[in-house]
Amino acid sequence: MLVCLMAHDKPGALDVRMENRPAHVDYLKSTDHVHLAGPLINADGGMCGSMIVLDVPDMATAEAWAQGDPYAKAGLFESVTLTEWKKVIG
Repeated sequence: MLVCLMAHDKPGALDVRMENRPAHVDYLKSTDHVHLAGPLINADGGMCGSMIVLDVPDMATAEAWAQGDPYAKAGLFESVTLTEWKKVIG
């Protein structure tokens, strides 16, 4: 199943994002669950969150993956949602 992870950073947390970015990117690359991923961009062109589509067998796997993300462990996110997603185009 495909699951869309939408995460929004806490205000003023760009330093936390940048400090943990290398570990986060390594985490993305270390698993075969990531279908696609990238940062959300605010009106000023800065990173302000993450959108990741996971290819997982079930929601429990998506939840465990999200909890293991170095960004989540560092307390970067103000909010995180996991929603099953259906790919139609692309």
